[in-house]
Amino acid sequence: MDEDTRIIDTNTRNEKIKNFFIENKKILTSSILALIFFIIGFYCYQIYKEGKKEQISNKYNNAIIEYQIGNKLKIVESLKEVVNIRDRTYSPLALYFIIDNNLVEDNNEINNLFDILIDKTPLETEVKNLIIYKKALFNADHVKELELLNILNPVINSKSVWKSHALYLLGEFFYSKGEIQKSKDFFQKIVSIENPNSEILINTQRRLNRDLSD
Repeated sequence: MDEDTRIIDTNTRNEKIKNFFIENKKILTSSILALIFFIIGFYCYQIYKEGKKEQISNKYNNAIIEYQIGNKLKIVESLKEVVNIRDRTYSPLALYFIIDNNLVEDNNEINNLFDILIDKTPLETEVKNLIIYKKALFNADHVKELELLNILNPVINSKSVWKSHALYLLGEFFYSKGEIQKSKDFFQKIVSIENPNSEILINTQRRLNRDLSD
């Protein structure tokens, strides 16, 4: 009797499953097709991204090769194009190369390229903070106090690993202007923050003890 009951239960369950598939055939078919299209689309997108990354890499590397040949104008245009592509790897490298080799003399143009990286490129937070710091470093010799503070505010008001660098830059900026108290205030902030860069901390303590002690 128990065996007959189990057989009936099994048959009933199988019949329910069969009916479910029959009744929901269209929905199940659509779901399976959607999943297949999603997988194919994702795979194609990955291939597209890898191909685009390779194109950007080639464009950047070709510009570096051109630099060895001496075709400056072509280099600059190619590197600016790489920055404007807004790639998280090669766009920063392109701007660094432009700055390190003095390929663009117009500071406003350089700052516009910095802003493309900072405002429009999908960078990791600390990479973005580093670029903000580099922008401040680039501008420190020819901007006023308020401009420099505005550039560095996102970093000095965060817990970034670049915070101590930003504070040190401001301390040195005000020291060079003879604004001793402002300089001292920024150096003292470095001493008080958690986990400052060790080299920055040593230089800060040296500056405070040697030049800014009461």
